[in-house]
Amino acid sequence: MSGRDTVLGAIRSALADVPGAEASDGDPIPRDPRSHQAGPDVVELFVERAADYRATVVRVPPSDAVAAVGRALARTGAKSLVVPPGFPEDLVAEGAWSRLEDTPPLTVRQLDAADAVLTTVAAAIALTGTVVLDSGPGQGRRALTLLPDQHVCVVRASQIAADVPEALRLLHPRRPLTLISGPSATSDIELDRVEGVHGPRTLDLVVIADD
Repeated sequence: MSGRDTVLGAIRSALADVPGAEASDGDPIPRDPRSHQAGPDVVELFVERAADYRATVVRVPPSDAVAAVGRALARTGAKSLVVPPGFPEDLVAEGAWSRLEDTPPLTVRQLDAADAVLTTVAAAIALTGTVVLDSGPGQGRRALTLLPDQHVCVVRASQIAADVPEALRLLHPRRPLTLISGPSATSDIELDRVEGVHGPRTLDLVVIADD
């Protein structure tokens, strides 16, 4: 007997004493995530939840976006910055760091030596404080956001969905997705938290308000 047969058999057994004429109570399933989960301000909820995961989050108007990127890089003392193909040039901050292009692709050694990477996102999720990357323009291949020690991520307010189902409707179903909630972290058997083992030690989110 397969696992499927076992599960279906258990369901049939549990429903054996339910009268055939019995119907559900007819209560409609809520279909608007914003109305019953995230509240009216999904951007503020995203900022709060992302900060709960130890990301550094700033919410800025478009006029201050590039300066916010520069402040994030200056705070960690970044000396080299990876910029993926397709990243908006008007959001690339100038500073004490050198710029690394991923065309042709940087080697693993070069990425590991880089201090920071700057990307856009495909979407963000308010309820979980998560950013989603799908390797689209401005995001680059997955390795770019795994090896540098700092990830600076630009999120536009219009890209923030209330929850996971709403976010999935914004994403291409056949693109590889990377979901990031806070900087990389793990803990040992003693529950001592260690950051930066599986990815960036520092996650900076620059949330740009809609015009």
